[in-house]
Amino acid sequence: MKKMKDVPVRDRPREKIVRRGVSALSDTELIEAIIGRGTKNKDVRTLAKEICGLIQKHRQKIRYEDLEEIEGLGPVKASQITACFELSRRYFPTGGQDTTVTKPEDILPHVAYLKDKRQEHFVCITLNGAGEVLGIRTITLGLLNHSLVHPREVFVDAITDRAASIICVHNHPSGSLEPSSQDIAITTQLRDAGALIGIQLIDHIIVSKKGHLSLRERGLL
Repeated sequence: MKKMKDVPVRDRPREKIVRRGVSALSDTELIEAIIGRGTKNKDVRTLAKEICGLIQKHRQKIRYEDLEEIEGLGPVKASQITACFELSRRYFPTGGQDTTVTKPEDILPHVAYLKDKRQEHFVCITLNGAGEVLGIRTITLGLLNHSLVHPREVFVDAITDRAASIICVHNHPSGSLEPSSQDIAITTQLRDAGALIGIQLIDHIIVSKKGHLSLRERGLL
């Protein structure tokens, strides 16, 4: 694993938040952004990976005492992480519940914010074999009705998550729910790329203030 100093500045967590938004970060990168730096003997990326493993094990039941067991994680960083969880618990009390996706409507609460965006956002949702959400990330930000998406940007995090499938979502700031020719072409490209690496594109959903449209239900996937 590269040390943080060897990662290009534009690809570091806090710079990615500014450039692409916080939803573009992986779980480990979010922790890197929270704790900021590592220790003399343990780089922040290594430390964040260990913390992420502990959090995934305990979910939202993570305790200060659990974090204390990680070598190199002092009281300041342990307090920062537990404070983040407590803030999340207070304002998003259902945030720790797993979401299982069986139909397009199941994913809509997670992307409801997109309908009010003035720029086009392309989001990738990774799922495990049981259809449970692993991660939700913004892949690109476009200019109003134009967004460029490349399969490698979509699937790189899906591979990291060891996802079985993905769902893609993007918004139409114009309000129209009709898929453009580019929307259809991107869907076909991602479907074919996913088939090659064994990660299925389950659906591509368009959202706007007028509602949502599933390209699979429309017969375009």
